[in-house]
Amino acid sequence: MTYSIDYRKQVLSSIDNGLAVREAAAFYELSTSTIHSWRQILEAKKGRYKAPTKIPDGALIHDVKACPDDYQYERANRLGCSKTGIHHALKRLNISQKKDTRTSKGLSDKKS
Repeated sequence: MTYSIDYRKQVLSSIDNGLAVREAAAFYELSTSTIHSWRQILEAKKGRYKAPTKIPDGALIHDVKACPDDYQYERANRLGCSKTGIHHALKRLNISQKKDTRTSKGLSDKKS
């Protein structure tokens, strides 16, 4: 649960006015680690700022250019990761999976 900035400031000001961290945690029904993290950074985190580590962007782009009609599980096997990881990486790179129905594996030669 995310607490408002005003509430966080109120908790920290009561500690600055002489209340111990444990007493403030018991009074406001918070954990002491929450209060300590608020002392370091007052504002809540907006998102996850971490670079992708499992699937290199260049390798995925090269794989999509080399095999544009492959399924995600086939890419995952080649790149050594999960189907979900491929899905999120493609979404992150704004690559949509539009299949060419003429070369689809599910259609017979007469329909294509």
